[in-house]
Amino acid sequence: MKRFVFIGLALTGILIGHQSCNETKNKKVLTKEVVFTKEGEIKLKKAESDSVLVTLDTEFAESEYETQIGLMYRHSMEDNQSMFFIFDKDEPRGFYMKNTEFSLDIIFINSKNEVVSIQKNAKPFDKSTLQSGSPAMYVLEINAGLSDSWGLEVGDLVEWEKLDQ
Repeated sequence: MKRFVFIGLALTGILIGHQSCNETKNKKVLTKEVVFTKEGEIKLKKAESDSVLVTLDTEFAESEYETQIGLMYRHSMEDNQSMFFIFDKDEPRGFYMKNTEFSLDIIFINSKNEVVSIQKNAKPFDKSTLQSGSPAMYVLEINAGLSDSWGLEVGDLVEWEKLDQ
């Protein structure tokens, strides 16, 4: 009798477990899509001529949380948009593309607002660390290929300003 009760309870557990697995598979996870919020502007300028290559709307990443999340969980970004990361001091930096769905150019900038390196065409979802190669205080993320199309080079300058909010 005890064996039949045990088998019956085991079968009930399997059926309940199977049902809850199926329910989980069929449920859609609803999350709110992260949308771009313009918080300021970035100007990229040629070092030799001081001419403006492009002006971008930007969203700032300053807190630990904003820096960790960056552009993760977003589907895309317009070509006139960017994300600008602000750190406390010049240090070697490393960024990765975990949970980032679209390719980026990652521009490392020192405390003198000079471009020190550019990691071009960073691959979506890649967990490899992309290094700055030189100390950087700021990092600018833009859509992949734009740095080449604008002719941005190491040594060029970055100006940025926050909007009054």
